[in-house]
This record gives sequence, C-alpha cells and structure tokens, in this order.
Amino acid sequence: MADTTAPTTSSASPARDRRTDRVPGRTQGVLLMFVSCLPILGAVLLAPVLPSMQDAFAGTPGVEALVPVTLTIPALMIGLLAPFAGGIVDRFGRTRLLVVALVVYAAFGTAPLWLDGLPAIVLSRAGVGVTEAAIMTCCTTLIADYFSGAERDRWLGLQTVFASVSATVFFAVGGGLGAVSWRAPFWLYASSLVFAVLAARLLWTPTGGAADPADTGRPGGALPPVPWRSVMPAVAVTLFGGVVFYTPIVELPFALDRVGVTAVSTIGAMAALASAATAVGAFTFGRVAGRGTSALLPVAFGLAGLGLVLMGATDAVAPTVAGAVLASAGTGLMLPTLLVWAITPLGFQQRGRGTGLWTAALFIGEFLCPLLVLALTAVVGGLGGALVALGVAALAMAAGTRVGLTRVR
Repeated sequence: MADTTAPTTSSASPARDRRTDRVPGRTQGVLLMFVSCLPILGAVLLAPVLPSMQDAFAGTPGVEALVPVTLTIPALMIGLLAPFAGGIVDRFGRTRLLVVALVVYAAFGTAPLWLDGLPAIVLSRAGVGVTEAAIMTCCTTLIADYFSGAERDRWLGLQTVFASVSATVFFAVGGGLGAVSWRAPFWLYASSLVFAVLAARLLWTPTGGAADPADTGRPGGALPPVPWRSVMPAVAVTLFGGVVFYTPIVELPFALDRVGVTAVSTIGAMAALASAATAVGAFTFGRVAGRGTSALLPVAFGLAGLGLVLMGATDAVAPTVAGAVLASAGTGLMLPTLLVWAITPLGFQQRGRGTGLWTAALFIGEFLCPLLVLALTAVVGGLGGALVALGVAALAMAAGTRVGLTRVR
C-alpha cells in the first residue's frame, strides 16, 4: 500500500503559465493567502453587531433564531456545497470559477446594505456561503497546484496562519464599524472586487501533464476517478477535527464566564491570545512537516485534547486560558496536517473534488460544534464536563491516528 502519511504530495506537473511563461511564486502565494481570508470575514465580521441587528428587527417573528443564523449559515452552505464546487473546479478550471465567485461574493455580501427584511438578509447570507464554498475550494486547490513538497507544506501552514490572524483583525474591525451602524461592516465585502481583478491578472489554471498519472484524462472527456479509499479516512477525521478546531473559538467566552470573567474587553483579549496560538501552531507546521502525518496528527490532537480537558476541569481563570492556548496551538497544527493527508494521493484532475470534500467536512464539523457541545452539556450537566468529554475524545483520536497511520505507512 502506498504511504499516504508522507508530508508531500504526488509528483506535480509544472504549473507554468503557458501563455506568459510565468511560474508561480510568492506573488501568487500571497494573493491566495489573502483571498483565503474572505470566508473568515463572513464568519466573524458580524459577531459584534448581532445584538444591534436583533434590536433593529425586534418586530420580526423568529428574530431570536434568524439573527444568529445570519452568522452561521455561510459555514453550513460551504459544508453542503464545497464538494460540488470541487467537481466544477476539476472540470472547468480554477481561476475562472474563482474570479466569478469573488464578484458574486461582493454582490451577496453587500446586499444587506439595502435589504430591509431580515428573511431576505438571511437568504443573501446563504448566497455568501455559496460563493465562499467556491472561493475556499479554488484557493486551496491552486495552492496544491502551484507548489509541491516542502514549499507546498509551508503555504498550507501559512493559509491557517492568515486565517487565524485575519479572524482577530476582522473581529476588531467589525466591532469598530458596528459602532457606526449595524449595516456598516457589510461594506467590507466589496473588497473582494479588488481581489477579483488581481486574480484575473495574476493567477492561471495550470494544466496536468505526463508527470502525474492522474492527469492523463479519460475517454469521452470524463474526469479520472478520485481514489476515495485513500481520501475518505482523512475526510472522516477532518469532520471530527472541525468540531475540535471550533470548540476553543466558540466556547472560550462561555468558559471564561463560567469562572467569573465577564468583561468584554478581557474576553476579547483572551480570545486574541488563543487565536495567536492557532497561528503559531500553523506556522510551526511548515518547519516540522517532514516528520509526516503519522507523527504530527497525534501530536496535534493530543495538544488539543489536553487543552480542552484543562479548560473544562478547572474553575480558575489562568488554567482556563492556558487550556485554550494549548488547544488552539494543537488545532493550528492539525488543520494543515489533515489537508496534506487528504491531498497527498490526488492528481491534478482529482484535486478539486478531493479538496472540496475535505473543505465540506471541516465546515460541517464547525457547524456541528456548538450543537454537539450543547448536547454534551445537557448530558453531563455543565459546560466543564462537555469540554472534558470532547478533550478525552480528541485524546482518543490522537491514539487512534497514531496506531492507524503507522500501520498504513
């Protein structure tokens, strides 16, 4: 059996732009990093203005449910539609879909500036999620297309770094604009138009070649099948990994409230510290990727599990924050490790579908995270017990992936 735990992917054909003889480099990598942050914009930008939105639509039936849905529905749409976006990417190309998605993203994202009804705003947010599914799939696929080996590992780690840092920045910007008006943060969605122009000028869809057996095409124009038996274990673990990744992000404010911290500024500072730990973990990946998935993934889940157990088992502030930092460092290492595991067996004409399914698993896990924590809280009688239960599950996953991946290798 092939070693699917190695940090590098299958031999990639040159990603040179045949029209201009350009080769991908730092310009393309940095642009893809920034574009990858746009779905993060959709996830956190509105959080500070949710109370103001609820007040503005106080007379709308079901406002208590509809307003939070404006924040979460894009992630659900990514989870549902990313696999379909992956199929389009493989069949029709990366950059064309990316540019179109960036333009439509601006239209849906800014729609609440002139929409008056809350249900219409919720629908526009669903449209944002549709475009985000395409953006995420295209960006990650292009990173895998343009780069290989250690350089690919470094860019995939930086993708998580950029996402973590941008989450902190967007939260602060959303709060500042929200002080002006609850509609003001929606203007930032227009920034995708700038990225659409840059993507059209600086990015291209590489073509597969004989260096990659999966790139040879099939009779009748059919796409080569994806080696699902090799990809699905990574996808399944990523579904749980999405839950673990999102837990310290969503639950840290509630965990701090549980130990007596109620000041919004203090909670924000502690959340920023945890976010920085995620970035550090992801940044570390590019330097330790040579150890392979079978070594890194158990460490990542182990750190996350220990951190969640510490968050849930303590009644003091310092250990709660320390647990969140430890868990976040683990999840920062975990995401690029899972992605590299998933894309390792994929060729050029398979990469969009495989990446789309991986993205769907991650975002479905994130969407399910609050629901799962809520269910565990009801079963064990408190948030602390729920965090400990998830931490123990993450530790079990660390042991399981260590054994399973070592056997495969």
